[in-house]
Amino acid sequence: MIYITGDTHSNFERVKELCRRFKPTVDDTIIILGDAGINYYGEERDCKLKKTLSQLPITIFSIYGNHEMRPETITTYKEVQWNGGVVYREDKYPNLLFAKDGELYDFDGLKTLVIGGAYSVDKQYRIDHNMGWWADEQPSDEIKARVEKVLADRGNKIDVILSHTTPLKYEPKEVFLSFIDQSNVDKSTEEWLDIIENKTEYKKWYCGHYHTNKMIDRINFLFKDIVEFKL
Repeated sequence: MIYITGDTHSNFERVKELCRRFKPTVDDTIIILGDAGINYYGEERDCKLKKTLSQLPITIFSIYGNHEMRPETITTYKEVQWNGGVVYREDKYPNLLFAKDGELYDFDGLKTLVIGGAYSVDKQYRIDHNMGWWADEQPSDEIKARVEKVLADRGNKIDVILSHTTPLKYEPKEVFLSFIDQSNVDKSTEEWLDIIENKTEYKKWYCGHYHTNKMIDRINFLFKDIVEFKL
């Protein structure tokens, strides 16, 4: 079984409850749509969480969000093959996998493309208060080029897209924070995803980031809900 949910921000109680109720195994997978909070501190607190999660009877597959370190920048991670694509994995925690942006994965026969990253609307607050903020939070030109090539090679056809943020046209404005001036928010990633969405023939698109659960057309926003991964 494959499950999918939104940002966990280091709080995996809903995943633990899923494991208690349904008794999965490591052959089952839960997808986290970014901001898992597993690589946030870069020290012992991360290790403590990883040890706890490594004992769960399920494989955790996380895409990159914006409030966390990219696993490729952490020396303990290695690239390994999994479900037809490359993932990042630490030897100590074999059930904790991180997607590589622009990779294609096979989930129960569904060709699935991953596009992580987003802009942190609280960027300045995080910098001012010495909290976690990372300059590579948005997809680089190299990542964008890789995504575009993968899609072009497939005739711009794909079954499922997993992203952290959403194409600009689908932004759920009703959940915008009232104290954030949207004119100061860098929406270049969302604008690029708009271009991707316009030219791609896809069946389903899952995203997180906005801390809401809703459907717009074929776009499924997830936060605390856990649903079965399907079309």
